[in-house]
Formats: sequence, C-alpha cells, structure tokens
Amino acid sequence: MKKPFRYIALSLLSLAVFQGCEETRDNRPNVLFISVDDLNDWIEPLGGHPQARTPNLQKLSDQSITFAHAYCASPGCNPSRGAILTGMNPHTSGLYSNYQDWRKIPRMTQSPTLNRYFLTNGYYSAGAGKIYHYEQVDSAGWSDYFPSKTDPMPTEDMPDERPVSMPAFKYIYNMFDWAPMGITDEEMADFESVSYISEQLSRKHDKPFFLACGIYRPHLPWYVPQRYYEMFPLDSIQLPKVLENDTSDLGVFARKELIERGGNYHRHITRAGLSKNAVQGYLASVAFADAMVGRLINALDNSLYADNTLVVLWSDHGWQLGEKNHWRKFALWENVNRSVLMFRLPGQSGLSGIVDDNVSLVDIYPTLIDLCGLPARTDLDGQSLRPYLEDPFHRQDRAILTSYDYGSYSVRYRKWHYIRYIDESKELYNLESDPEEWSNLASKSELADTLKRLDGFIPTRQAEFPVESLIKLMEHHILPIQSRAHYESRERREWINRFDVP
Repeated sequence: MKKPFRYIALSLLSLAVFQGCEETRDNRPNVLFISVDDLNDWIEPLGGHPQARTPNLQKLSDQSITFAHAYCASPGCNPSRGAILTGMNPHTSGLYSNYQDWRKIPRMTQSPTLNRYFLTNGYYSAGAGKIYHYEQVDSAGWSDYFPSKTDPMPTEDMPDERPVSMPAFKYIYNMFDWAPMGITDEEMADFESVSYISEQLSRKHDKPFFLACGIYRPHLPWYVPQRYYEMFPLDSIQLPKVLENDTSDLGVFARKELIERGGNYHRHITRAGLSKNAVQGYLASVAFADAMVGRLINALDNSLYADNTLVVLWSDHGWQLGEKNHWRKFALWENVNRSVLMFRLPGQSGLSGIVDDNVSLVDIYPTLIDLCGLPARTDLDGQSLRPYLEDPFHRQDRAILTSYDYGSYSVRYRKWHYIRYIDESKELYNLESDPEEWSNLASKSELADTLKRLDGFIPTRQAEFPVESLIKLMEHHILPIQSRAHYESRERREWINRFDVP
C-alpha cells in the first residue's frame, strides 16, 4: 500500500532538529524509541495481509516517514537487536546468534551502545520491556529500567498447562503456541511496560530524554486477550499465498537446514490442520501490539513533550507463516528480512509518506545521533537516514546486507534479492516480477553478470564465531553440518568434530 508524500509546513522545533541542536542543549529533541518484536509487514501501512487491523500503526505512519523496505541485519532477535543498538553488522561485531551474549564479545563492549551514548551525552535514559535480547541489558547505559536493569522483562501471564494449541511442540519449542486468554489488557506484561514509559512521559524532566519501550507481542507465544481473537473469526482467516513445490528449486541448505531444522514446524502445523488457527493467533497478537502502540503514542501526545519528541518505531525482523514451507524467523527470504521502520518528527509536523528505497535497521543509530546533535561517529556500519527525512524524494543506489548465523548472506539491491548460503548454494529473485519469491533465477546463465555484481557486496572478511558459541549451537542442533568446512582454525574444527550433528 503506497501513498503520495505530502508536504506540511515544518514547525520551528522540527527545523531545529535538522539545523543541529548542539548549540542549546535544552532544545535537543527527546526520543521515544519503540520496538515491536517479531512484527512483519502484516500491518495496514505496509499491506502485508488484507485482514490486518492496526489503526494505531496506520495513524502513526500517516504522521511519519515510513520505510517500506527496511531490512534487519540478521533474522534473529539477538543479532538484530545487537546490530541496532551498537550500529554494527554481525560480520563486523561477531554477534551472529541468539546463543551468544553480546556483553562477552570484545568488539561490542568496546563501543558505546545507543542508549549509553545518549546517556553520556546528557540525556536521561530509561527503558522497559524487551529492547535488548531478554536479560542482555546494557545496565550501565540506563538511568532507570522497568522492571529493573538486571530483570528487564515484566512477568507474563501464561496458561497453567502449555502448549495449549500445539501439543506436538511440547518437546520441540513449547513457546510456539497460541490461545485466547480470559484476561484484560491490563494483565498483560506489555501493558505494564507501556504504563511505565507513559508514567515517564507524565513526569517533569530537566534534561532531554531517551525513552525505550519494548513491546513483546507478536513474539511467541500468541497468548493475548480473547477480544483480539474475536476480531479475526477463524472461518474467515486468509492464509498467505503459497506455491505448491515452491522449495523444489532451493538448495540443500535452505530445504534441510532452514525449513526442517528444529522440528519442521510447517509439517507439524499443516498435518494437524492448524494453519488458520496459527495465522489467527499471529493476527490477534499484532492487533494487541497495535493497541499498545496506540496507548504509548497517546501518552506522548497528551504530555508536555508532544512537540519536542522524535518517535522511531521498529521491528527487529519479519516472520513467515507457511511461505516456503517455513514458520518463524531464522531464514533469509524477503518476508523474514523485511522489517517495520517509521520516524515521526517532533510535533507531528514535517513530511509523511512511504519511502521505497532499501535501508537497514543499522541506520537507526547514526540517524538518531545525527537528528539529536550528538557527536558524529565514524565507526558505525549504518548511515543516517536524515536525507529522506528532509527530502522524501531523495534516492540512493544502495545494497543492503542481511546475514544469517555465520557465513550466509542476503543482498537487497534495486529489484534483486540475492542469497548465498554457507554451503555456496544460491538463490536469486526479481522482486518486481516475482514478489513472492517463487522462481529462483540463480542458475540462469544470462544472469551470471548480475550474480557476480551482487556477490561483490558480500564481505570477504567477517568476524570470527567464538568457539563457545559454536558449542551452544551444536548442543541445540542448530549449526548446519555444511558449516564444518567453513571454520578456519584447526582448533575450531576439533571442537566441532566432537559433536554428532544430525
């Protein structure tokens, strides 16, 4: 869903953002930093699903620059969030997996996180909910955090017996579950996080603030109040578009390691005949998250800070619900890499509209410090999106990189989506003519030059994957067997060979 840009006269405060606010510290804009976990393009502004009901995200988008093609650095919560909050891609930092602790990676600890950078430059910095990957909070980078700096996740209300809807997942991943809950919004953990940030917005602050709110839904499990399920009657649910035998032109890595690893969720869901039920659960959880966004934006707009606060809303990556026989994230296809990204300038004035250029979530860090007049940094992988916020007709010819674990990469460049896996298998899609990625063109001889050019965007050097992280991947049967030959040192190969990878 596209809409034309509309020019609105910039307020003096909004102009101050772009003219640099270093001169008068008190005039620097505040930041409301909103994360929505596992949210794909199934929202009204992006039109990813015809039944999505997200009026609050639509309203925010109507007041914002919305990037329709914003891509995550990695399709996993930890590496994606780590990249956003440090401004470093995984191949730079060495944070590749959910099974790593970024606080133990030297390259990452030597560089200030986004919230710490704001704190050390005179901002009050507070957060709630999932901003970092669960407990991996940068404690020293916050003035305050809810529930606490060491325990960032509010207690979640869960059914006594789990899983409720998908018993087959009990021994696979019992959080892959869904169920309507006989509770109110107020009893949800996300409601508590939003309430905390709303309370912060109601306070008198004597310095500019950086407030971060991590909304957990639609992350699994899809347990939300009954009324959100009632918005999507089961018999009316529309499933995503799929093509029979869609995976027949994929390599072994994609078919075996991405689709079948960890229990083959697609096979279990389809055999149980529960695809519509699962889609209902996701849509309901998205609708709940939208309500939480609405509460948060209303709290800002009714506060003293409505006219001098910059809002950025992002999701850490997308999600698949049966496309390519795949569920969850942890893949490199378009609807997993594609994320949500919106910037609303202070005072709800300025430019609004949809930007179609490809950008990266690692651009958030340099964009925010640029807009807020913090000292520029030259060691970040992303680049400021300020040109799009000043001129929505700005265009840039740029390739965007996404990596999956160690050694597998996705390149989005112009109309092309190129994937090269660690076993050297490849996929190439023309997203103008094939938006569902049903036809893999990588073997077409006439596109050899295109593949060569896209290959050139993939880094030839990448940060090493720590041995202890490899062990964790082995223990969880996550590391693909093809990866063995791609780890350089003999010591690493010796560690890998101690495990019998299925």
